[in-house]
Amino acid sequence: MTVLSSSPSSANATARCSGIPRPPRRGARSGVLLLVLAMTLTAFGVGCSDGAERTVESDGTEPVGINKTEVTMPIEAVTTTITDPGAEPRSPLRRAYEIGTTQQVTLSTDHHIEQQINNQALRDISPPGMTIPLTAQAGREGIDLTLGNVSSPDPALAKALLPADGSQVGFDVNELGAITALKLNPKPATSDTARAALEQSFYQAVYQSIAFPEDAVGVGAVWTVRQQVSGSVPLEQVTTATLTARDGNLCTIELNVVQTPKSTVWHLPNEAGQLEIVDYLMHGTGTITVDLGLPLPVSGSVQVGGNQTYRDPRSAVTLHQTLRTEVQWGA
Repeated sequence: MTVLSSSPSSANATARCSGIPRPPRRGARSGVLLLVLAMTLTAFGVGCSDGAERTVESDGTEPVGINKTEVTMPIEAVTTTITDPGAEPRSPLRRAYEIGTTQQVTLSTDHHIEQQINNQALRDISPPGMTIPLTAQAGREGIDLTLGNVSSPDPALAKALLPADGSQVGFDVNELGAITALKLNPKPATSDTARAALEQSFYQAVYQSIAFPEDAVGVGAVWTVRQQVSGSVPLEQVTTATLTARDGNLCTIELNVVQTPKSTVWHLPNEAGQLEIVDYLMHGTGTITVDLGLPLPVSGSVQVGGNQTYRDPRSAVTLHQTLRTEVQWGA
């Protein structure tokens, strides 16, 4: 199992917790609207909530909140299709770990964003990267994770993350290795800033799962995984996976990821209007190594990047963004 994604989420949720003004109501000046949305367009579930334990939508409209309770985010189902079963001998790819199996692994995420509004100067609005040591334990219905000392090159974020040491995260996983839900339960002392950053990183790494095919495969096998990324702009993600090597439980898999919008329009939160999707090209590649006897990938990295262009039809103001997200697994 490995996952990654790059999708827009709730601008309003981000505004509530970051201090960014709420998007203007319908009829407000379009240029101002785009200036506000530009800062939140590519956030991954950043925000806050004001309720008790709840299930939230996978677009992040009710993300991790200021209350100290677990929040569960369902992940869209996947469809796998084998295009080449590979060489003989063939056997099913299935997780073989026992309940209670533990693993130490480090998750690192980096999300780079550059944006330009009309002919204004190009701006770098990248959030800080994060390195998250994890202790994973196989449970009956999924994988339980305990966070270690999370670090960031940004001093302010690094300080905010200190109380998150020991926080809990969970993945519900089906029999094919696809993640069906993400659970976040930060330590009570964890600040909103740290919570939002953690949620963003786990969306980058977890929101879309690379599931195994149902039938037996051998080295050289190729299969596709289709999944909808539910967000403010619904996306279809198609990942082509190739099994390049297998030695017992140790499998090396190459990934090729393509994301395309399912609509030509982004309907903004709070009835603030809509933006035309002028251009949307997101593509990524990478290689991961999984041990079928362990809960998480043991090594590898996947990078997804591309360009997105949005236009306000009421003013012809155009927002262009260049993005690159990298997810790494390692010891």
